[in-house]
Amino acid sequence: MSGLLRYALQRLALTVPMILILLTVIFLILRVLPGDPVSAMLGGRPVPPEVLQSYRVKMGVDKPIPAQYVTYIGGVFRGDFGSSMRTSTPVLRELFSRFPATIELAIFGLLVAGILGFSTGIIAATRADRPIDHGIRIFHIASFAMPLFWLGLMFQVFFAVKLGWLPVAGRLGGDVAFTFQPVTGFYVLDAIIRWDGQSLADIVLHLILPALTLGIAMTGLLGRMSRASMLEVLGQDYVTTARAKGLRERLVVTRHALRNALIPIITVFGLEFAVLMGGAVLTETVFSWPGIASYLMRAINARDYTAIQGSVVFIALFISVINLIVDLLYSAVDPRVRY
Repeated sequence: MSGLLRYALQRLALTVPMILILLTVIFLILRVLPGDPVSAMLGGRPVPPEVLQSYRVKMGVDKPIPAQYVTYIGGVFRGDFGSSMRTSTPVLRELFSRFPATIELAIFGLLVAGILGFSTGIIAATRADRPIDHGIRIFHIASFAMPLFWLGLMFQVFFAVKLGWLPVAGRLGGDVAFTFQPVTGFYVLDAIIRWDGQSLADIVLHLILPALTLGIAMTGLLGRMSRASMLEVLGQDYVTTARAKGLRERLVVTRHALRNALIPIITVFGLEFAVLMGGAVLTETVFSWPGIASYLMRAINARDYTAIQGSVVFIALFISVINLIVDLLYSAVDPRVRY
């Protein structure tokens, strides 16, 4: 067995206790919080006690907490996340139906963050302590400090309401929503597969504002890390030697400095996925985006135990896989890294 495969299997094995601990913490927190999930599901309407009890039995919350915990953990390790208390639909089915929307938003958000953060960080590093460097650093600090929900609302007011250039919210416009038939759930890919230019244009227009909001919020950290990493590499002896040989600055940066600066940048890029999932809760809520984060918010408001637990585990597994992929990319970027 190769070292790379052995490392990947070890990382996957370590994910199991992490998920178990996370599940236990979420399970106990939900049971300690005040409120009755059955009453929340019924909208707080006054109902006879025997009706409440029948619902508690049906949903399994009438049992002692240890019995509920054992039942739920056993189901998770069998691949059964239970059914939503609110909709009675299997949680895993609802998560998979919403997963493409979240991934599509994440990809475009990371694309925006990568382009803005990476390019501005390199420009700032190659022009350190000049006015353009100071301006970019202010932009990075501002993008990192701005509340994400406020940024999304400002984009909606300016670009959608005032200028009317872009849709306010949603994933599809009214006309396209009636005719568009998704295949994979990834709307951009579905429109390309069908060669449907009208739907593709509408889908991209709906993606611009939420992707910009999510991407700009992540630009600050990625840009600052790119600048710091490039500055460190540009001060190394081999870069000085390359300049002494008469190579143009563009070649020095792209051929000698950039690749060696990628390791910390890739690390931050992977960690941004965790930040992204937190930011997606606000972004999907502001833009009425039908993804996993908005599903989690509805489940929290309804005290839907199984939906909340399933969503948290699903997101944790997703982040773990992304971090593993990032770690494995190190050896492809830097030949010195071995597992």
